[in-house]
Order: sequence, then structure tokens, then C-alpha cells
Amino acid sequence: MRLTFYGVRGSIPTPGAEYIKYGGNTACVHIELNDGNDIIIDAGTGIRTLGQKLAAKEGDIHLLLTHNHWDHIQGFPFFTPIYQPQRNIFITPGQTTLAEHDNILRQMSGSYFPVPFDTLPSAISLEAKPDNLRQWHIGEAKIQRQKINHPGGGSAYCITADGSKVVYITDNELYPPYKKSTDFLDWVEFARDADLVIHDAQYMLADMPGKAGWGHSVAEEAVRLTMACRAKRLALYSHDHTRTDDNIAAVEAHCQELVGIAQADLELFAAAEGMSIAL
Repeated sequence: MRLTFYGVRGSIPTPGAEYIKYGGNTACVHIELNDGNDIIIDAGTGIRTLGQKLAAKEGDIHLLLTHNHWDHIQGFPFFTPIYQPQRNIFITPGQTTLAEHDNILRQMSGSYFPVPFDTLPSAISLEAKPDNLRQWHIGEAKIQRQKINHPGGGSAYCITADGSKVVYITDNELYPPYKKSTDFLDWVEFARDADLVIHDAQYMLADMPGKAGWGHSVAEEAVRLTMACRAKRLALYSHDHTRTDDNIAAVEAHCQELVGIAQADLELFAAAEGMSIAL
């Protein structure tokens, strides 16, 4: 299994000289399995660059969506494989409060986009899973999901394949002021012994309480969760659009201090666009 980050930013793309090191594209992660299957999690603006790579590769594409907020679907109309005839693309929508499973396609309609989704030459299948279905397979990979704490709902994903376990939990507020869909101990079990946890770290304690209820986690809490589930690595993810490269580096350093104080056996880093990890 090889995992590559194509977009790590939250809320809105952030171009500019101060956002080069970590990148300004919104959420998109690619997992290439040893059996050749391609799994993409989220279709933010980072999926555009990924599409250029996958256009030269044959095979089905499996897209897992966390939810329908713009920063998680806005790159899809620019994803080259959707314009390829005889290309099969399977989309699993997130567990959103409103079952608007086709929102990723409907953004390509009306006055929103010049190419209507129903004219695309590729074969796109929306595969909404029953709400009580917690596990299925893509090739040799076992896929599990858990409801996130986020306005409008959505899903986190756990992918187990090739002897490794990757957990993707973004746009998740560990301690929201509203009723939680998933509590802390359930997250610990979901991510237990993961090789890599990718977790929302958009805010810092200093941002609170002003941004409580916005659906994102405090970085310090993400560290606490990952230590509790005894994961090997934590990627801080969904960087706030206001944070420059220097700001993100400072968040990363602060979180590494927390790991050091706890004397935890945890490798921690801030996710960066283009970063690739063999698992």
C-alpha cells in the first residue's frame, strides 16, 4: 500500500508564496493497493493533479467521500478520468444528515458548470451504503466507516490492506457543543493500533471557544486521541486556510512537544501536499 497526499487544506484553497511547503489544495488522499486498486478519499481541489496521474493508468477508481462540503467535492469536475470513455468510477457518499448522495454530480449542472454531469463519457456509479453497513471490501482492502461529528454529518474511514491499517478522520470535532455522533472512546476503538491516523487538526486551543461547533478538532486533542489508540503515526490534516507554512510548522512543533512530554512512541508530522508514504 502506498498513500499520497494531494490536498491537505481545509475550507478553501490557499494559493500564494506563504502556502507552498504544505500546499494550498483542499482534501484529497490517494491509496494505491498492492492488488492494483486505486482508492481516493475526498475530491477537493487536490484531485485535479491526481487525475492527471490516473488518466494514464487503466482500472477502476473508487472514491470515498466524507461529506459534501465544497472543499471535499470541488475538484471533481476537473478530475480527468471522468472524461475518459469506458472508465469505471465508483463513488461512496458520506453518511450525511440529508441523504444528498448525488451532490458531487449536481455541482456540474445548471449555471454551476459548463459540462453537465449526464454528458460525461465515463461510467460513474453512486454506491450509497445502507446506514447500518459498517464494513465492506474493495479488492483485498477491508473498508470500515464511522460517523463524524460535523455539521451536516459525514463519514470517517478505516482501510485495512496489505498488512497495514490507515484511518482517515477529518472534519471531525472530538468535543462538540452539539450532540456527538461518535464519542472519544469509540474513536479510540476505531483507530486502535493503526499504522497511520490522518486526523483533522484545523484549530488550536487558542482558537477556542470562538470556533466551537464549527466541526473541526483542536490539534492537541488529535494528539491525545492518537496516543490513546496507540497508533504508530499521526498526520495533522485539514490545515486552516489562514495558516501559513510557518504557522503550520509551529503547530507541528507544539504537537511534537506534547508527544515528547507524554513519552509516547508516536511519529507525528503535518501532512503536506505531495508527501508519499509506503505502508
